[in-house]
Amino acid sequence: MKDTMKIRDGFTGSRQIALTPAMKSRMREHPLGRDLYITEMGYYPHAGHHFCDRKAGCGEYIFIYCVDGQGWVCVDGARARVGKNQYFVVPLGIPHSYGAADSQPWTIYWIHFGGERARALVLPLTGALRSIEVSETSRIEDRLKLFEEMYTTLDRCLTLDNMLYASLCLYHVRGTLVCLKQFREANASERSPTDEIAPIIHYMRENIEKNIAVAELVRMSGYSVVQFHKLFIDYAGMSPKRYYLQLKIREACRYLSLTTMKVNQLCNKIGFADPLYFTRVFSKAMGCSPRQYRQQQQSS
Repeated sequence: MKDTMKIRDGFTGSRQIALTPAMKSRMREHPLGRDLYITEMGYYPHAGHHFCDRKAGCGEYIFIYCVDGQGWVCVDGARARVGKNQYFVVPLGIPHSYGAADSQPWTIYWIHFGGERARALVLPLTGALRSIEVSETSRIEDRLKLFEEMYTTLDRCLTLDNMLYASLCLYHVRGTLVCLKQFREANASERSPTDEIAPIIHYMRENIEKNIAVAELVRMSGYSVVQFHKLFIDYAGMSPKRYYLQLKIREACRYLSLTTMKVNQLCNKIGFADPLYFTRVFSKAMGCSPRQYRQQQQSS
């Protein structure tokens, strides 16, 4: 049975573009493009009566991001409602259908894509409807600008370079969804100055040669021990002790790469009294001894 696709004529502002078979072949043969490449993409605003039913699935992955309004999706018999700031990925070869709701029909960006690494890259995104929580740091508009950049690049001219660039932008979109916390914190410098942990981290950086006790940081923060640890882990993704150690190891790497300073000398620069203990800590963190790390940097 053939796929069923119903699209109302005249979606105001609707756009779509597709690669020809020859263009797809060029991407599949390119060493950079073969891993992940866009085959078709579009934008449907207020897409009333939009409906698609593929009983045998699709030969490409499908990514749909709902900007506004409502719709629904059914993948392999599992149906779900779709609303604003939600998205889903349909794996290739899986029976599916989707469409706009009768009331407040959705506005969507959609992308068809393939590639040798497409399955591995989208695996964390498949299997369920996903939601983007709205907050002051959610950067939803930044993500939508990426969709526009991809489409504009392809629409301008379907050269190989443009197709490669648009596909690389798709990697970025994937990163904004899989690594959501990192995407939101990438603009940390633009966040509110009320952030309580930033001054603590600045103090740790400025006193890398010392051995600051966590109790001292707690007193500086003005919070209880439990509150401080929670705030710090929410901000940095790890405990204060581990973060401070990471700063010291990073500084040790800098000394090993850029200076001829001996290990016992740089130990004093980063607050380690015992070179043997430092070597053990460094080796555990970096997978090699300080001496081996320096040799690797000099030979690279």
